Amino acid sequence: MSGPFIRSFIAALIIAPTFVLGAQAQGQAQSDMSAKEEPQWQYATALTGTPKYGPDDDHFDYVNPDAPKGGSVRLSSQGGFDTFNPILPRGNPAPGIGNTLDRLMESSLDELNISAEYGLIAEATRHPADDSWVEFRLNPAARWHDGEPITADDVVWSFEKAVELSPPQRLYYGNVVKAEKVDDGVVRFSFDVKNNRELPHIMGQLLILPKHWWEGTNDKGEKRDISKGTLEPPLGSGPYRIASFDVNRSITYERVKDYWAADLPVRKGTNNFDTIRYDSYRDSTVVLEAFKGDQYDFRSENSAKNWATGYDFPARSEGKVVLETFPDKAVGRMQAFVMNLRLPKFSDERVREALNYAFDFETINRTTFYGQYKRIASYFAGTELASSGLPQGKELEILESVRDLVPASVFTTPYENPVGGSTGAMRANLKKAVNLLKEAGYGLKGRQMVNLKTGEPLTIDFIDHDPNSERYVLPFANNLKRIGIEMSFRVLDTPQYINRIRNRDFEMTTLAWGQSLSPGNEQRDFWGSEAAGRNQSRNYAGIRDKGVDALIDKVIFAGTREDLIAATKALDRVLLAHHYVVPQWYLDLFRTARWDRFSHPQNMPQYTHGFPEIWWWDAAKAAKTGGQP
Repeated sequence: MSGPFIRSFIAALIIAPTFVLGAQAQGQAQSDMSAKEEPQWQYATALTGTPKYGPDDDHFDYVNPDAPKGGSVRLSSQGGFDTFNPILPRGNPAPGIGNTLDRLMESSLDELNISAEYGLIAEATRHPADDSWVEFRLNPAARWHDGEPITADDVVWSFEKAVELSPPQRLYYGNVVKAEKVDDGVVRFSFDVKNNRELPHIMGQLLILPKHWWEGTNDKGEKRDISKGTLEPPLGSGPYRIASFDVNRSITYERVKDYWAADLPVRKGTNNFDTIRYDSYRDSTVVLEAFKGDQYDFRSENSAKNWATGYDFPARSEGKVVLETFPDKAVGRMQAFVMNLRLPKFSDERVREALNYAFDFETINRTTFYGQYKRIASYFAGTELASSGLPQGKELEILESVRDLVPASVFTTPYENPVGGSTGAMRANLKKAVNLLKEAGYGLKGRQMVNLKTGEPLTIDFIDHDPNSERYVLPFANNLKRIGIEMSFRVLDTPQYINRIRNRDFEMTTLAWGQSLSPGNEQRDFWGSEAAGRNQSRNYAGIRDKGVDALIDKVIFAGTREDLIAATKALDRVLLAHHYVVPQWYLDLFRTARWDRFSHPQNMPQYTHGFPEIWWWDAAKAAKTGGQP
């Protein structure tokens, strides 16, 4: 997928849950009990259906349980880093910092994206039939890297600090009214709503931090402060720890040889490299050249041009570099030209729709992207959650329940993007754009499109951090100029760009939202009215709409998979009808390039390539490419 990457407030964690549980954990499903009965402990939890793996499974199907340990892998990142604090939404966390920490529960890589979770720090979980609370029983073997046990106090403290210091986390866990230690090894989270099936599930995703370390002092006797950034390597519990670093340039992690969970069945075949190194670059062109110069080992290619023309170099023709694609089934996405709706000029839907008519995807795809992409026509593009045609069945019932809050067009007119690709098609599209602008109170004065009431010209300032974006931005700007709209294009350095987006100091940019196959509470942070007023939310556009809010609740409180799909399609349809963004494009493949020093399991997971979590150093291959272990 092309376009900028906005660093998340929490680095992605290695996914590797565990099944080793006592007999007490193997309870019956909550649905078989009345609300008054005591819920039984379960080894795993699933949003819908039942977990794929049972308590006696030895390892995940997609790993090589005998994968050798050793070797190293070098990766790249862009933008640098200035903190090791994993929960603050400000600053740039070090790439890979999530490898040093564990969560309560973890998902597998071959089940419907996050629909099932298995115990890690928590060996078991339970919640009542009405989902009014959830408890986690901690694994007695869980340890920090200093040998101290992970405690219920750590869990409660981690939750309290996350919601105190991170606005996105505060919203995500907004229905949690209390976190408490029930017993030495048991934590309970209580909710202010019932029947939100996702709440017990998402609590298992909580990142656990060591309270005793963060409330202690450093080697200079200075008290640490979790509310501030830090470049002191923090204590962790995960499979890796920080070995060395150079701020904003590189960081190396080393495998923890006495990692507490290393021998658990679901850890078999994972975390195989002795060291993982990230080097930071500031320019995407330099990143590619560094790969070709054997400065790092593996890259996910997000540029169609690079994929088509950028790998014609000796190492590729000699077989030392391998290009391989993997299916991308795990993520829905919306990547788009995003307007800041907080600005009056973008408040009218007709203005936003007019901009879509000026975007000629078909020509750009043919001339710039080598025909590799598909046009996005859904906020969940590439998944079964994407709406299409006219609403029917349960989706129609859901929309009828909020009919007075949503555009009437959702019942009568399927969403379709304008189609360009030829001079005649674009002439007609631009004529339609001008008509929409006239309806919105704009008109041409000379060669300028102006607000007829204020006389203010309609202009757009487009910002990005990637100079390669001009390949698709400038053709868009040229089309807009034909109807009197001037769009400037400015490239900022990555930290400045991130700050501008976070502070909502932009008019238009390219942004993307990734979607799991089990959407839920995060939709409030993406599109909810409350999130529109928070700079740290992912509601970058500033969407405020009662109909959208109502449909987000329908998604969150869906009782079955069928209900969830219907509610998500309804939400998708309403978001599209408001023309909040100008959709761009997507690719349902991972394009990867690697120096041929690694091997992966024969039975790869269904939803990701899993690099580097389930891959390993292959000494025989490395000998042919000249790589060092």
